[in-house]
Amino acid sequence: MELVVKSVAAASLKTATLVIPVGEKRALGTVAQAVDLASEGAISAALKRGDLVGKPGQTLLLHAVAGLKAERVLLVGSGKDEALGDRTWRKLVASVAGVLKGLNGADAVLALDDIALSNRDAGYGKYRLLAETLLDGEYVFDRFKSQKAEPRALKKVTLLTTKLGQADVERAVRHANAIATGMAYTRDLGNLPPNLCHPSYLAEQAKELGKAHKGLKVDVLDEKKIKDLGMGAFYAVGQGSDQPPRLIVLNYQGAKKGDKPFVLVGKGITFDTGGISLKPGAGMDEMKYDMCGAASVFGTLRAVLELQLPINLVCLLACAENMPSGGATRPGDIVTTMSGQTVEILNTDAEGRLVLCDTLTYAERFKPQAVIDIATLTGACIVALGSHTSGLMGNNDALVSQLLEAGKRADDRAWQLPLFDEYQEQLDSPFADMGNIGGPKAGTITAGCFLSRFAKAYDWAHLDIAGTAWISGGKDKGASGRPVPLLTQYLLDRAGA
Repeated sequence: MELVVKSVAAASLKTATLVIPVGEKRALGTVAQAVDLASEGAISAALKRGDLVGKPGQTLLLHAVAGLKAERVLLVGSGKDEALGDRTWRKLVASVAGVLKGLNGADAVLALDDIALSNRDAGYGKYRLLAETLLDGEYVFDRFKSQKAEPRALKKVTLLTTKLGQADVERAVRHANAIATGMAYTRDLGNLPPNLCHPSYLAEQAKELGKAHKGLKVDVLDEKKIKDLGMGAFYAVGQGSDQPPRLIVLNYQGAKKGDKPFVLVGKGITFDTGGISLKPGAGMDEMKYDMCGAASVFGTLRAVLELQLPINLVCLLACAENMPSGGATRPGDIVTTMSGQTVEILNTDAEGRLVLCDTLTYAERFKPQAVIDIATLTGACIVALGSHTSGLMGNNDALVSQLLEAGKRADDRAWQLPLFDEYQEQLDSPFADMGNIGGPKAGTITAGCFLSRFAKAYDWAHLDIAGTAWISGGKDKGASGRPVPLLTQYLLDRAGA
């Protein structure tokens, strides 16, 4: 779908469908009044019949309205005379998109300037959310279906705004396009079956990305290099699988060579059986999504490449498959990490932190401005925060605040959890420097505490996306593309874009 921005009168445009907002109690804004005048009261007449109450997202389609060049007019309710919240705005836009998809029109014009949002400015903020909602709603994953989805008739949507606000809306659309592209890439990788999407496949995807973008350097560390670097924890996770582990390094240079990079670290467990600590069978198919941390880093990088942000960015993808076999790691095994610290593996299903801890140590060599790891790490995070909010921890208050603010601006929110020293004691082991689990209490926090022991050399934050990376069950089951909006917003803020 192509999104374009114009600053012209709504009634003057020739289009398949013109969309205008109407408030409750037949309230007409500036745009609706102008269209009503041009149509000699056709909008007012339709409202007087009581066909549209004006509640947010309610729609009424009018055909062949006199005095207009539009073939149809779609009235959409915008609620009472008050600003809408982000969630209501998204639902309103999704409602409009749903009607447009059911029509045969190749284009549409959205004249929604009169709708105000409570948390966003009238230009960039509102239209960025609108554009992302429209573009993400176009996503379809039918690669493995014999019957493909029918091509969408709607090819172009024009967003109408004022001449004064046009530049801001155009910037919003440009950013939204990049984020939607990144989210679609993340969703594609997450939705792939694990017999195809394994560590070597992800390495090949990285190489293809490197070929397509001159400013991107790609290096893939195989199992021998991982072992030679002393990454005993990382290596232990993959040793039970026929699919060898890979550490994928993507280095984007968008700023000066000497500028310190931001580093994103993604957990890429392409399938997680739990290893010897085998998971229950029910729902285990969803463990193909255990690589969504790495997928979201891929997606964020795609957005950065499309926008050519003036920053330096290093992406580290810790990829392995966690399988039970005669060669698999056992509960009770002790491994030595790249940092020299030893870990007693008490549960092989707590494997994500093992690939991440060595990768966090590896990140030191880049002398980063900040390091953010992203992982579908703990079921405890879903218990604590549900499926709407990502868990956030870190060792630097400024970095945590920046990520929280980015989440608000992107409508991809996170919530900070504590990393108090008292929780660290739950990781004590009588046989090694630490255990890889901290018992049944505060599982998300003790996982963060574990990772914090390998991130003391730089400013670090940890995003637990176990509840937000994918949607479980039902017709909407699949990867969500989160937290690509949050991460991209964080980097946009750092780039001043």
